[in-house]
Amino acid sequence: MTFRGASAEAYEALTSALEGTLAQAVDAAQVGADLFSVAEVLRDEPALRRVATDVSVDAAAKAGLVQELFTGKVSAPVVSFLGDAVVRRWTYPRDLPSALEELGVVATVKSAGDDAARLSAELFTVGQVLQDNPDLRSALSDPARATEDKRALVSGLLTGKALPATIALVDQALTGTHRTVSVAIDSYQHTAAAVNGRSVATVTVAKPLADADLDRITAALGRQYDREVQVNVIVDPAVIGGVKVEIGHEVIDGTVAARLDGVRRKLAV
Repeated sequence: MTFRGASAEAYEALTSALEGTLAQAVDAAQVGADLFSVAEVLRDEPALRRVATDVSVDAAAKAGLVQELFTGKVSAPVVSFLGDAVVRRWTYPRDLPSALEELGVVATVKSAGDDAARLSAELFTVGQVLQDNPDLRSALSDPARATEDKRALVSGLLTGKALPATIALVDQALTGTHRTVSVAIDSYQHTAAAVNGRSVATVTVAKPLADADLDRITAALGRQYDREVQVNVIVDPAVIGGVKVEIGHEVIDGTVAARLDGVRRKLAV
């Protein structure tokens, strides 16, 4: 998620402040859940959102308001964190709940500890399952279906198979700011990688890669981008052969299908 102007500065400052909040809290997962909860309240209550981001309202009054509203409902470190969030300047009122959701994702990722790479991989797998199963995607996106029913479906699919942090993030994808569950999960996966100093690369091939080939591609991308790279592999027989790599805004298409398309375009000229 990208913020502009004052919101970008506020988000950067709160990202640093979150480290102190997590140090005070007993459970990073609870901090994430609390931030998700507050973000939802602010999305659902436009009047509260406007007051919380109004620069003409006294900063102490805004901090006192969030303390009054959320004490006892979220953990004390999160109440203090919210006091910091509302006194900052935001480009648009909607940026505050969006930032709190994103920071909730960061806290949830950190709750996974040494399993962060597994978390990122599980989110990619969930995203692929949704892409390959339109009925499941529709069930989780259906506005007529109760959120609790959707969460029960997620729980039935993932409990015992995925990390608690993965399940928490998929649950959040059902109600967050992103336009679809799939878009949310993709965003969360990139956040999970970034929190741990990694980039995400999507590699498309015609058939499954051998472990040695995957290791070679991962190492080569790490050298090229000078950082660790989380490699997601998509198998698509339509590419015929070769490899397509997407990382950030860059696309390196070395597939046979791409080369054939190039030949066809030249012949058509």
